[in-house]
Amino acid sequence: MIATRLARGLIGVIALSPFPGLAMGQTPAPAPAPAPAPAQPAVLTKVEVFPSDIQLATAVDRQAVVVQATYADGITRDVTPEAEMTVADAKLVRREGTTFWPLADGETTLTVAFGGLSQVLPIKVTQATAQTPISFRLDVMPIFLKAGCNTGSCHGAARGKDGFRLSLFGFDPDGDHFRLTREMSGRRVNLALPADSTFIEKATGAVQHSGGKRVEPGSEMYQTLHRWVESGVPNDNAATLPKVVSVDLYPKQAVLDGKGATQQMTARARYSDGSDRDITRLCLFLSNNEGSAAINPDGLVTAGERGEAFVMARYETFTVGSGMIVLPKGLKFEAPSEPEVNYVDKLVLEKLRKLRINPSALCDDETFLRRVSLDIVGLPPTVEEYHRFIDSADPAKRAKLIDELLERKEFSEIWVNKWAELLQVKSSIEVSYKAMFLYYNWLVESLSKNMPMDQMVQNLLGANGGTFKNPATNFYSGTGGNLLLTENVAQVFMGMRIQCAQCHNHPFDRWTQNDYYGFAAFFSQIGRKVGEDYRESIVFNSGGGEVNHPVEGRVMQPKFLGGETPDVAGKDRRVVLAKWLASSDNPWFATSFANRVWAHFMGAGIVEPVDDFRVSNPASNPELLAALGKRLTDSKYDLKTLVRDICNSRTYQRSTQRNESNATDELNFAHANLRRIKAENLLDTISAVTDTKDKFSGLPLGARAVQIADGKSSTYFLTTFGRATRETVCSCEVKMEPTLSQALHLLNGETVNAKIRDGGLLPKLAATKKFPEERILELYIRCFSRKPTKEEIEKLQPVLGEGSNQAQAMEDIFWALLNSREFLFNH
Repeated sequence: MIATRLARGLIGVIALSPFPGLAMGQTPAPAPAPAPAPAQPAVLTKVEVFPSDIQLATAVDRQAVVVQATYADGITRDVTPEAEMTVADAKLVRREGTTFWPLADGETTLTVAFGGLSQVLPIKVTQATAQTPISFRLDVMPIFLKAGCNTGSCHGAARGKDGFRLSLFGFDPDGDHFRLTREMSGRRVNLALPADSTFIEKATGAVQHSGGKRVEPGSEMYQTLHRWVESGVPNDNAATLPKVVSVDLYPKQAVLDGKGATQQMTARARYSDGSDRDITRLCLFLSNNEGSAAINPDGLVTAGERGEAFVMARYETFTVGSGMIVLPKGLKFEAPSEPEVNYVDKLVLEKLRKLRINPSALCDDETFLRRVSLDIVGLPPTVEEYHRFIDSADPAKRAKLIDELLERKEFSEIWVNKWAELLQVKSSIEVSYKAMFLYYNWLVESLSKNMPMDQMVQNLLGANGGTFKNPATNFYSGTGGNLLLTENVAQVFMGMRIQCAQCHNHPFDRWTQNDYYGFAAFFSQIGRKVGEDYRESIVFNSGGGEVNHPVEGRVMQPKFLGGETPDVAGKDRRVVLAKWLASSDNPWFATSFANRVWAHFMGAGIVEPVDDFRVSNPASNPELLAALGKRLTDSKYDLKTLVRDICNSRTYQRSTQRNESNATDELNFAHANLRRIKAENLLDTISAVTDTKDKFSGLPLGARAVQIADGKSSTYFLTTFGRATRETVCSCEVKMEPTLSQALHLLNGETVNAKIRDGGLLPKLAATKKFPEERILELYIRCFSRKPTKEEIEKLQPVLGEGSNQAQAMEDIFWALLNSREFLFNH
């Protein structure tokens, strides 16, 4: 039968529709962009100087400034060499190019002028003649990072390289000092002849070094290393040494006009004693897209091909970044004028204007109906729902449909399923089936009552008692230890992957071992024991137990990630953590959850992957992400409010059809994304369309796949289409990539063929005595929420001609519809 169907070419017939005919995952061809109006000459609107003040302390201090001009069309230009700079009192500072050095103590001002605009910066000089002693941590250690010595591919590897090991990215300064100065006495440093020190000779290439020349002889880095050895390789007193509290990279953003345009960056660190320091020469500079914006070791950004990039500076444990937009030289652009439904549209359009991208038009009513139904309730609209919506002349019918769908129980079932994946709800050796089932029902009850997210999370993290009597305590069962629990909490509720910091400071984020083990200390006093029923576990606060730092051995005090050290004396540490975690005091809770909601409806997160928030993986639209997080907080963490905002926006309702300007855009939501329907929702959709019922283990006949409680329970279809196994909390558990196995199962497997046969829909349609064209119309509406095109009807006429087996022909058509790409994707 399958061979007959393929021979008829019915899938090719279906491909005549406006959407199909695409290879799996392929996007529609771009539509021609409207001709832009002639651009007017750009007008200078703003001149900014970075940093906004100059503070110089000690004779070796200095500060470089960068001048950035912004024009009316949004283009920015580095005009530092062209700007006029005037110091009010030239006796206090001397200028070398764009860098200022101290001469005498006092206060003055710097006036920077360009293009008729100016800015005045305060200058303060203290201890202008003081010579500070060299610091191993502040002066020498940064050189190892900038030169690449302590990276994982060099001496920072777990076993070092060529017999010498440094801590990865400098997480253990005392250990590094010991290995340099004591591990091989007289070999790595030469106090009598500093230039003959082995580590300096290797760094400069004076002797054979597998890493090649890393430091230029005579350079400032060379002089620093030489001076340190000459001073007797002193170590620092970590207790009294000022600590870096923040690092800033300037300018914060730039829009570069054409390939070859440049922007100089400058970086400054602030210390715990109130001082600051220009660290541009000591930073390790990186770019996440060198094809668009490459940055050299001195911090000079050079524009490449059109696109976006995030350039970063790493110093000590801090990584900070700035956004770069690169446009074609002289690109003419006129932003389209269109209404903004809410803040979502406003912020998306602002970003698109910066990128010179025109958004796609709105989708039609049929597309919107199917899209929003699949997204909110995980089911396609029925034929009756289709006609009611399409036939309505109410201008507010889209907003009313959204409200109706949000009140259906299927909406909460979608999010119960998502939370079950995040919380790894599944039976195992540690978690009995009964405990798992009660845990799942707790989720159902919480979300069906629209419990605010902050309350639900606080109930979860602060839970005590038996896993039967208080099912939320199952969160602490089967996690594989408190360190894994620490990582899971950060990833699920804050969107952060802090696993790296267990062994060393995070290479591309702010988190250190101190942060990791300080956070882990919140879970060090969890007590567990078996209940009267051996299947039940009791979770309680034991009141004792600490976490020790793996390098220093000291007891770690509980400390919020990126926050303060709270008072936990006599308190359940988890309750203290829960109150902070799910509150507005934690800047990541609301934004990370809002990002997950956005990704569900838009096909991609503003931060992608959705559980990988870090400096080196910036949000594509940070202003939008912040606004969504604020909206969630202001609405008392009401999920429906956020969903309503997203679905009512024009951004969500745009067509998947691309235009010339947004043809390659994947990150800025200028068009809707094609999305393969998730495994559970796809099986439920096939069952709904074919009028069939499924039977899953532990559930009654007719239950939906999205209602399966146990992550351990699955079917061949669900496994093949990427249902999460719930082994980890990672968003990557859900597989959305099309595969050959999926295609073969739909073509030849039992799911589609059996459901067409067992559902009895076609005989029911035949019994209505409707014309074949009318029956085809209903099948199209059921599957695609649209009517067939005139061309599709004409192509199907021969299949239904006189003398043909009408029943077989209708079955073939139904089969082809269910196997089409249009059916498998939400568009």
